[in-house]
Amino acid sequence: MRSGIKVRNTKQRKYLLKLLESTKSHPNAFWLYEKMLPEFPRLSLSTVYRNLGVLESQGLLLRLSSGGSYDRYDADTSMHSHFFCRSCGSVYDVKEEKMEKDALKRVCGEGHRIELCSITYYGLCCECHKNINK
Repeated sequence: MRSGIKVRNTKQRKYLLKLLESTKSHPNAFWLYEKMLPEFPRLSLSTVYRNLGVLESQGLLLRLSSGGSYDRYDADTSMHSHFFCRSCGSVYDVKEEKMEKDALKRVCGEGHRIELCSITYYGLCCECHKNINK
């Protein structure tokens, strides 16, 4: 954890991370809350948000600002970009590490070490684009 403060990993926090790791859908906090309720019936939405914040500060998840009402979350902390569909709200991983490294090299030259890159593409996914053209 970056702050140096030791945080206990609770059952709820472990379950939340496991739930996030089980999906590629990049869920929001409310989706996670609903999935956790059967296991933790006294859970509050604020507890989910607090635990997401702790997991983010520990570097165990990424918080993605969708440009909409709700942030989305990703347990894949490897370097990758995201694509947000402005129509259906789906979020997809974009694995283009070479492209990002090449762009940095062109702009800054050699010798930089990328630790994290956050590029977000916005547009229409192929399904929504196909439906518009019907």
